Amino acid sequence: MIFFTTASGAGYGMMILLALLASLDVLPKEPVFGLATFGLALALIVSGLLSSTMHLGRPERAWRALSQWRSSWLSREGLAAVVAFVPFGLFAISWSFNLVASSTAVVLGVAGAAVSLVTLYCTAMIYASLRPVPAWFNGWTVAGYLVLGPMNGAVILAFLLDAFAAEQAAAITRLFALVLLMIGLGVKLAYWRRIHASTPVSTAGSATGLGHLGRVEMTGSPHDNDNYLLREMGFRIARKHADKLRRITVSFGFVIPMLAMAIGLVFPSAPWTLSLMVLGLIACQIGVATERWLFFAEAKHAVTLYYGEQAV
Repeated sequence: MIFFTTASGAGYGMMILLALLASLDVLPKEPVFGLATFGLALALIVSGLLSSTMHLGRPERAWRALSQWRSSWLSREGLAAVVAFVPFGLFAISWSFNLVASSTAVVLGVAGAAVSLVTLYCTAMIYASLRPVPAWFNGWTVAGYLVLGPMNGAVILAFLLDAFAAEQAAAITRLFALVLLMIGLGVKLAYWRRIHASTPVSTAGSATGLGHLGRVEMTGSPHDNDNYLLREMGFRIARKHADKLRRITVSFGFVIPMLAMAIGLVFPSAPWTLSLMVLGLIACQIGVATERWLFFAEAKHAVTLYYGEQAV
């Protein structure tokens, strides 16, 4: 799930930025550039979506989830992901090989970007709609997915544009990346503040209905052995480790890439700019992966109240 959400988010983010650059008429029209940028974006999206099926008990039946779009955010995400391939695929081919007028290709790109944002929103709502998981059931979850995907994609694209010496497009992308990194940092800090400052939604007393009798504590577990619920939704992480991982997230995921983008904007023609973009790219991947691990590790399902947890 960590790879799925980070890889597909970065891929959709790249596609959104590519459509934006095309609309500004600064995106190179070269087959090699197109294969490298569009190809990487599509590879990230496809690999991420395919990896998500490994989380299912019967991956071969994943296609059936698409039929539940009326009630399931997972199904809506799958449909939006499939739909997004059509305009983006046409946009990638037509722009890279100059097959149609630029205005037509831009329309395809903008349509794909819109569906990509819808897909990211649906992905976020898979978690944000889960009332039994208070850490996810809030607006900051949606904001995080909508910002971090395009942010990561912008950092990757900044490196690729620099590698292909597309100076104007690279400068614009660095600026967008810098803005998104600052917004992303603000969103994550607000998210962490919210999940730790908010009062517990449920307690062992309210879950069992015995709270009016006093403090409720579980004297035994409902199961003799570890199970899926505890492995997936009852992970325990020490506060000191969480603080350390948050510092890694902030430093690598946001601060180092921000410095790289800012310095790149000031010294765009310096011989070490490309190396700086590589540094920002690597740091961002480490930080985003750590952030996503924390996102899952710090979320506790209300069912853990029946396994000894006092409040969630």
